Amino acid sequence: MKILLAVDGSEASERAVKHVVQFAKALAEPPALTLLHVDAPLLQAAAAKLGAKAVADYHASNSQYALKDARRILNRARLVFDTVALVGDPAEKIVATATKQRSDLVIMGSRGQTALKGLLLGSVASKVLAQSKVPLTLVR
Repeated sequence: MKILLAVDGSEASERAVKHVVQFAKALAEPPALTLLHVDAPLLQAAAAKLGAKAVADYHASNSQYALKDARRILNRARLVFDTVALVGDPAEKIVATATKQRSDLVIMGSRGQTALKGLLLGSVASKVLAQSKVPLTLVR
């Protein structure tokens, strides 16, 4: 089974990682697991002022932070995984990665916003749910 685990460094994301560990224990064979973090791009004006190297360093630092706890938990559980760090619209990149890798399942955390708040602000989870053809498990 191919699982795409999308994380952002939040508590909800950590709960999703722990869910994957439990889920993997129930499988007959270990999953082919990809750990994904997508960092939202900086505004063009800010990126232009900072320069390409500073922007790349910024995104690398954000991804390292977001992936740190997930890696620790997965390593402790002795799960084998690949890590992917991207920059772009998180929902679009999650859906595209799941499709490209032919994932059987996407697992990610959900902060549990109210329907109204999600409608007004939009949430990555609701966008992935709307756009993805791959089954999605949201962990609260």
